[in-house]
Amino acid sequence: MKINQLKAGAILSYLSMGLAYLVSIIYTPIMLRLLGQKDYGLYSLVSSVISYLGILNFGFGSTYIRYYAKNKVKDDNENIAKLNGMFLAIFSVIGLVVVTAGIILGLNAKIVLGKELSADEVSKAKILMMILALNLAISFFNLVFNSYITANEKFVFQKLVHMIKIVANPVLTLPILLLGYGSIGMAIMATVINIIIEGINMSYCLKKLGMNFKFRDFDLKLLKEMIVFSTYIFINMIVDQINWNVDKYLLGRFHGTIAVAVYGLAAQINTYYISIMSTVSSVFVPRVHRLVANSDNSTELTGIFTRIGRLQFMIMSLALTGIIFFGRPFINLWAGSNYNGSYIILVLLASSGVISTIQTIGIEIQRAKNMHKFRSILYAVIAIGNLGLSIPLAKIYKGAGAAFATALAIIIGNGFIMNWYYHNRVGINIKYFWKQIFGFLPALILPIAAGIFINNCINLYTPVNFICFAGLYILVFIASMWFLGMNKYEKDLFRKPARKILSKVIK
Repeated sequence: MKINQLKAGAILSYLSMGLAYLVSIIYTPIMLRLLGQKDYGLYSLVSSVISYLGILNFGFGSTYIRYYAKNKVKDDNENIAKLNGMFLAIFSVIGLVVVTAGIILGLNAKIVLGKELSADEVSKAKILMMILALNLAISFFNLVFNSYITANEKFVFQKLVHMIKIVANPVLTLPILLLGYGSIGMAIMATVINIIIEGINMSYCLKKLGMNFKFRDFDLKLLKEMIVFSTYIFINMIVDQINWNVDKYLLGRFHGTIAVAVYGLAAQINTYYISIMSTVSSVFVPRVHRLVANSDNSTELTGIFTRIGRLQFMIMSLALTGIIFFGRPFINLWAGSNYNGSYIILVLLASSGVISTIQTIGIEIQRAKNMHKFRSILYAVIAIGNLGLSIPLAKIYKGAGAAFATALAIIIGNGFIMNWYYHNRVGINIKYFWKQIFGFLPALILPIAAGIFINNCINLYTPVNFICFAGLYILVFIASMWFLGMNKYEKDLFRKPARKILSKVIK
């Protein structure tokens, strides 16, 4: 049943991701035009500020899964109930802190966001900060329930609920925007949807999974151990905030909301790009923690690391080359000419994340082995360098300068140094990993040649041409990967389900 959950979870992950992209393609251009560039930029700016409060969860979500796995191996339901109670208490307190911080930030919006904002924008920002902080606090409160569902590998339910949220958000928000309520209405609706979805998750845990809580006799020694374990995840979260959100904040202070809007659109597309990679690896998180808890077999971990990495590389290389060859006309047709500057920002951000996105499962391997301290310290140093470089480059070159600084930091940290650490300390055979990845290079020659030809010979700034030739490029890429890149294991991932479906259809 667990294997079925993993397979179904992975399939539903991609279905939900495809649904999210479809919804985004339809909804985002409408939303951008209804909000206007300045209001969208303001929403992105405030969201980036409030997202810093997200680090207050201290990485306890991943910590919960690790300690749940340890107790589950021993079938220790008593300690699992205590663990549930302790984490619910912790997240409830953090939620209250987030609400308080949101109120304080809202009351001081002018100081926080800088002088480039108009008086009307500052007034809106105050309200947005408080609403988005409340939304975040609700997510914190329910983090223990979401983590419990993940730890129990109930991926089918989890992904189905996520798909409901994907559809509900634009369907319910669009009427609000059409009525003219703008970014504030959008934030309120997002919060209402979050309350409903988190309520469903909570009900499922309590009624279906029989989740129990004990709010006394907490193991303080265990709490101390978890805090130490989470400290480095917390540092990691700070680093991620600096790398992915500080650029918008700096652009808001130096250049106002329009610069934030241009960068924000590129960052939004890049988020979808990154989510492609994390989707597959996310369903293997409990398995990695369980494997380390039982045997800590480096050969098996290298196998998982490589298999997932190859699957991620195939998808990533399609997405990245698609961005490079079709990103500029796509942004022009989709968002409008006002967002043409988003293209170079998107290319910089997406290209820099190649190594890290095909090695996302490595983060969980480090956490499972309690070896994430080095990564956290390294990333903290790299993030400081990123911030120092982003300030002058953002002032001079706006979004492109900020994106370049972020890209450089990610390549150095995630690329060169972390691969050395994986190989020499964590026990992952990185030489074997990259040998398997480089095996895809012959399969990339034909798609790249096709992309160059299409860009030089075809006008992609018409919807019909764009759709036809983007579709043709995808077919060329898939064919090239199938015949020149994929191994038997990877082909069987598609063959076996296809055969089962065909056999049922024929019968």
